[in-house]
Amino acid sequence: MKGTTHLAVGAGIGVTAAFVYPIRLEDAILYAAVTAFSALSADLDGTNLLSAKLGKVSRFIRESALWTGILSVGCLSWLYFARGLLYPKLAIAAVSLLLLGLLMKQGFMRNLLVSLIGAGLIYAGWNFRLYGLIGLGVFVAWAPWLNHRGLTHTVWAVIAWGAIARAFEEEWGIPGLMNFAVAGYLSHLLLDTMTPSGVKWLFPISKKSFKIRF
Repeated sequence: MKGTTHLAVGAGIGVTAAFVYPIRLEDAILYAAVTAFSALSADLDGTNLLSAKLGKVSRFIRESALWTGILSVGCLSWLYFARGLLYPKLAIAAVSLLLLGLLMKQGFMRNLLVSLIGAGLIYAGWNFRLYGLIGLGVFVAWAPWLNHRGLTHTVWAVIAWGAIARAFEEEWGIPGLMNFAVAGYLSHLLLDTMTPSGVKWLFPISKKSFKIRF
């Protein structure tokens, strides 16, 4: 399944979340970024999120996400270190956008950059005693080096993603984050199950590929 489809479904889930919970710009940006990232995060192990030949729209999405994420992380870092101001929801959204941009790239350097961001998340989580951030960092640092449609495309990854999101929900006080993050992640696996190669939901216990045929 094309990455643009995963991205569209994830963003749609995020928009739904923004309407289910109190509608504020900050919340809408957060839910849209988190669910879109969740819908693509299973492909942290892959190199073909959009397609081998990026079209104009796909390239625009990739570059917009990447540079918006870089600028947002930079601004929020300056506010924190220079002014002592911390905006947790915007910070989560900014990192999600940055990772989205990197997700759509490919190659060794992309994997290395993603892993370095994961290491940074682990360090920040350890410093602030935020277990959700540590869990996300481990996932982000480890996943790029796995085989495509391996462990990140399993029921175990869904459970791990839910646990990470639950920790974020409790530690940052973001209602419903776990439900929508899991919905975004599950949407990716369900869409991939509809492809000819299917998904090995129970790997490594079973190497059977589950497929939905129409």
